[in-house]
Parts: sequence; C-alpha cells; structure tokens
Amino acid sequence: MSVERHSVALPAGQLSLVLHVPDTPGRVPCVVACHGLSASKDSDKYLLLGDALPAAGLALARFDFRGCGESSGAEEQTTVATRIEDVEAVLARLEDHPRLDGRVGLLGSSLGGFVALFVASRRPDTPVVTWNAPASLTELANDDLDDNRGLGVPFAMEYMEGRYALAPKGVGRHLIVHGEDDDVVSLDHGMQLHDQADEPCDILVIPGGDHRLTDPAHRAQAVTASVAWLKKFFP
Repeated sequence: MSVERHSVALPAGQLSLVLHVPDTPGRVPCVVACHGLSASKDSDKYLLLGDALPAAGLALARFDFRGCGESSGAEEQTTVATRIEDVEAVLARLEDHPRLDGRVGLLGSSLGGFVALFVASRRPDTPVVTWNAPASLTELANDDLDDNRGLGVPFAMEYMEGRYALAPKGVGRHLIVHGEDDDVVSLDHGMQLHDQADEPCDILVIPGGDHRLTDPAHRAQAVTASVAWLKKFFP
C-alpha cells in the first residue's frame, strides 16, 4: 500500500487529504471518508479503514473538512452546504489520479454520514455507508448551538431556513451502521434512514455500541461490514 498526501484547493483556503492506495496492479475504485463534527481524518476509525480498504483492493481518501484538522478555515463558519462542497472538491481532485478508475464510494460518520448522503443523492449508483448518522439535525442544532461545540451562526441560519435539516430520501446502495446504545444520535435515526432509503439498503445494529463505537470489537465489526458492503458494488 502507498500513502500519499495532497492538498485540495478551495476558493479561500485548502483541504488536507491523505490517500491510501493498494499495491494491486491497475486502477482501483476509491472510497471517500467523511468525519463528523469537530473530528478529523486522523481518528482511529479512519486509520483502521486506511488499512482495511486497501487490503480489500479499494483506495481510501480521508480528509479534513474546512476548519478541522490540518485544513484551513474555522469550523464555526461552516455549514452542511460547505461540507458538501468540500466532499465535491475532494472528488474533483481525485478524478485524474492515475491509480483510480473513477468509481467512487462514500463512508461517513455522524454528521459526516449526513453529508455523505446528500452527495450520494446527487450521484446515482454511488454506494454509501453511514455510521451513527442522524436523519434530522433538530437535536444537533438545539444541543450543539447551546453548547457552542463547533457550530456557529451560519449553520443556525441554514437550519432555520430549512436547508439540509433532514437527510435526503430515496438514497439506495446504503448501509446503515448504528450503535444500539448511541446516546448522541439515537438508534431511531438509523431506523428512519433505513425506512426512507431505496433498495438495496441494509442496517447493522451493533449491540452495546456507543456513538463513537469506542469498543474495538464494535469498531472492527463496523469496518468489516462496511468493506463487504462497498465491495459488492465494485466487482
């Protein structure tokens, strides 16, 4: 496996991107990983995916949303719309990579999963995996704005205008992974995402799993299921 570091240009700033490419010959599909609120591309779950996906013959692109990790900007100035723009910028940056074949999958955790669903809804036939993702941002808007955790006025205005308040319906090729004991984004959100998805869709409920899938066994279960799901669509 080779590991490459890249910068992704934005109109005002840049994103930090790390690409893991398997050593297999020829060009391969790529999965873009989207982290959650006030997190980064360097969390343990994405480092695990950086090993597991190349071992299965898929590349992994992990990046920091603007205002997070090594990317420029301030997170409190970001919105769901800017996060969608960030993912699209990463996808555009990867289009001409000589080791990638143009097929793309998405994997997102928490708010990153919510964002990934919007990107997938605009790209038919794109497989997507969400880990503990919300179906609605009502609780996030109420709780996180009160606690001042990474969200600012631009997000509040976006939410009050009804933009991106609810996850898109009718997204297929969707695997929902949700911790049974998630006390940040309850299991009801995962069930709602499953109910409103198009086929093929599946849900994996991890008994005892919390929001961050802190238990290594729970995290390993999520990784194994995610790799198997994505491989189904990249024969």
